[in-house]
Amino acid sequence: MGLFDRFFARKTTSDQILRALIAGQQSISGSAVSAESAMRIAAVHAAVNVIAKTIASLPLHVYERRADGGKQRATTHPLYSLLRTAPNSWQTSYEFRSMMQWHLCLRGNAYALIVWADRDRVLELLPLDPDRMRVSQAADMSLVYEFQRSGGVWMPIPAEEILHLRGLSSDGVTGRSVLGDARDVIGIAQATQEYAGRLFKNDATPGVVIKSPKPLGKDAATRLRDSWTDAFAGSSNARRTAVLEDGLTVEKLSMTADDAQFLETRKFSRSEIAGLFGVPAHLIGDLERSTFSNIEHQGIEFATHCIRPWAVNWEQAISRALFTAPQRYFAEFNLDALTRGDLKSRYDAYAIGRNWGWLSANDIRALENMNPIENGDIYLQPMNMTPAGTPAPTAGGE
Repeated sequence: MGLFDRFFARKTTSDQILRALIAGQQSISGSAVSAESAMRIAAVHAAVNVIAKTIASLPLHVYERRADGGKQRATTHPLYSLLRTAPNSWQTSYEFRSMMQWHLCLRGNAYALIVWADRDRVLELLPLDPDRMRVSQAADMSLVYEFQRSGGVWMPIPAEEILHLRGLSSDGVTGRSVLGDARDVIGIAQATQEYAGRLFKNDATPGVVIKSPKPLGKDAATRLRDSWTDAFAGSSNARRTAVLEDGLTVEKLSMTADDAQFLETRKFSRSEIAGLFGVPAHLIGDLERSTFSNIEHQGIEFATHCIRPWAVNWEQAISRALFTAPQRYFAEFNLDALTRGDLKSRYDAYAIGRNWGWLSANDIRALENMNPIENGDIYLQPMNMTPAGTPAPTAGGE
């Protein structure tokens, strides 16, 4: 049986039963929270989705360190195309990274099997289900990985064959699951969403009540209701003038205090979930506190405080697991696109860098995704700037 067959054989019924038993754990609200149920919460789905898509779409390059302390792209390195284009035969780099980041956000851990062609070259990265992975620490402090194959058999995997991304960890062995740590927060959001669904399905509260000063028979009440509906229901009949006879009055029912409190609970849950994942509220559809002036800064904060830590996590995990010579080669995300700002701000910054001599024309063109130009690598120096210790020029230039 081949490597792919050993790890990804079709699940048996016993596997499905086992996973169903461990998938959901009950929260304080009474709702069972699992990765699948959590993703049905709009705020959770939006937060995880924006993080996973951002990490997956960022340029990821392999670099070689230069002797002068700089770096250059190592386009001939075997990992360059594997990380940037296709880590395995059925996934693109975008699909692989978004899937791994989804596991990382919700489970706190993401695993991939490293298929080595030899000890210096990685052939493939195969994603593994974190729910079927067991990690422990041996007496010598090394990590022991076991993967549950189809049929429930646990198979050990050498640590050097695992790319392990872990989130916030309390033991250094595995990352903590957001589903576990924030089960009650997500459970409340899940319970309110379920309640809202039942409310809209079963709510019989009318929008308008017609009051009559005298009793109406069943037939008369039905005719009155139907005639009112025919005359005023639907957007095409909105704002039409109503004529009431025989002392009839109309009362429009407004939102109750309980309804308002219920909506506030849902808003609070959405805000808490955004905070759990470090995502600005406007990125999950909550624009209540967003303005034109602060939304750009919130985007930069998202890049700085949410995406950058995840990117560093990826870079260091890749360096630890995949590079046999990490002192020479390394992988790095390009985060420039997330913090570029608006056109005027960028051009103002470029002008400062160009005039003060630390940016060339080609440096700027590269940042704007433009091709270099001839003689574009010249760095300017202000006329009134001289190296420290240089004697001042004398009169007449002597």
